[in-house]
Amino acid sequence: QVQLVESGGGLVQAGDSLRLSCAASGRTISNYAMGWFRQAPGKEREFVAAISWSGGSTEYADSVKGRFAISRDNAKNTVYLQMNSLKREDTAVYYCAGYGVRIWPRSKQADYWGQGTQVTVSS
Repeated sequence: QVQLVESGGGLVQAGDSLRLSCAASGRTISNYAMGWFRQAPGKEREFVAAISWSGGSTEYADSVKGRFAISRDNAKNTVYLQMNSLKREDTAVYYCAGYGVRIWPRSKQADYWGQGTQVTVSS
């Protein structure tokens, strides 16, 4: 079983940057695709980004493309989400997600979830 713990959230102003981290424990994630999702108040959880097991492939939601970057350090069993040019609409709880396969499925449905970290962007 994989446990995922997110960190790095906080309160920032529009235009600022944040880097979220997701530390995995219980087993190595080096063979798993990983992803980030977010859930804003009153809205459904939505896909943000995914990265393949090697880091060679990534995918982003249109709303964050060009501003966010997902990366991973398999030696540290950690995944990151660099968020630049933050907007108020990026305010949400951000969740780290793990897939039991090397490439995320078309459905984006994940197998493992962290508890989430709050990101609040003020104008």
